[in-house]
Amino acid sequence: MLNAIGSKGVDMLKDAFSATIKYMQIMDENGSVDQQLMPNDLQDQTLVEFYKMMNLARNLDAKALSLQRQGKLATYAPLIGEEATQIGSAMAMRQNDFAVPNFRQHGVYIARGLPLEQFFVYWKGYEEGAAIDKKLNMTPVIVPVATQMPHAAGIAFAKKYMKEDSVVVTYVGDGGTSEGDFYEAINFAGVFKVPLVVIIENNQWAISVPRTEQTAAQTLAQKAIAAGIDSIQVDGNDVVAVYKATLDAIESARAGKPYVIECLTYRMSMHTTSDDPTKYREDSEVEVWKKRDPIARLGAYLRAKGLWDDSKENALKDEQLKSIDEALAKADEFKPDPDSIFRNVYSQMPKVLEEQLEDAKGSNYWQ
Repeated sequence: MLNAIGSKGVDMLKDAFSATIKYMQIMDENGSVDQQLMPNDLQDQTLVEFYKMMNLARNLDAKALSLQRQGKLATYAPLIGEEATQIGSAMAMRQNDFAVPNFRQHGVYIARGLPLEQFFVYWKGYEEGAAIDKKLNMTPVIVPVATQMPHAAGIAFAKKYMKEDSVVVTYVGDGGTSEGDFYEAINFAGVFKVPLVVIIENNQWAISVPRTEQTAAQTLAQKAIAAGIDSIQVDGNDVVAVYKATLDAIESARAGKPYVIECLTYRMSMHTTSDDPTKYREDSEVEVWKKRDPIARLGAYLRAKGLWDDSKENALKDEQLKSIDEALAKADEFKPDPDSIFRNVYSQMPKVLEEQLEDAKGSNYWQ
């Protein structure tokens, strides 16, 4: 009888669930591509545009960092090294799709059409810089870690409720995936099947905490499994892989199947300008990732195909630096309206803010 019970117990132990996470890379570190994985709609000129936009993001980033060090901008979060993740995903979005970035997605903002002048106005600390034109379909910069996730899920729910053909693409860092906001958002998305795409910008460091210490998960993409959501891990320094993954994810989300993409990239600079990465990470680690530079690999591909050369590179840099300087000059002339700190909070100003606005106007501080 004991043997019968023991035998039955073994028969009843079986797998309840299993899953795998796929990893995708299309363009390697040397600029070579897997033609079988290349998106059919990706033309040479489109790749050139990717390259130009990635360079603009990096040149703008360098200017902003320099200005912050001069005391001309507020605390700033550099994006260098993460251009492929941001540009590849942003360029895969349609205009009617909605972007919910956090505090480091400068590339997403400019790729979606944010004027460079407004970029500088925001980082100078003026409220008007956060007032995004509704036509751009984006939320303002969100600094608290992962708090944009429930916002994105809610917007996606509204898109579904209103029967709009629009997908919400939101961004979160590796550290943000350990926040409750992240889990609540993807659980909501999985249950209600809202048109949401979550891009995890895994840059390996949550301020001074390395990826290996902030979660024991083998991949961050697998965190979507518990929410019943499909996911994939991609080379985040491969703009083509990011573009393809985002295209596929958007189509999935349009069909009522939310999606999570983990982009493996690297934060080449500091977390923000209030941080010193030399205190907690080795230079040798940074050197390894420099060899995986997203701009260098796309440049190598374009040059190998005869689509790019030194002359075009120099002309592009001159053109972009000029446009950045012109935008900065306009931002320097910007005169803020103190009313904006009250008017840009709600779609309709509540009574309490109307009263505070009137009190402020009557104070000496307002002068």
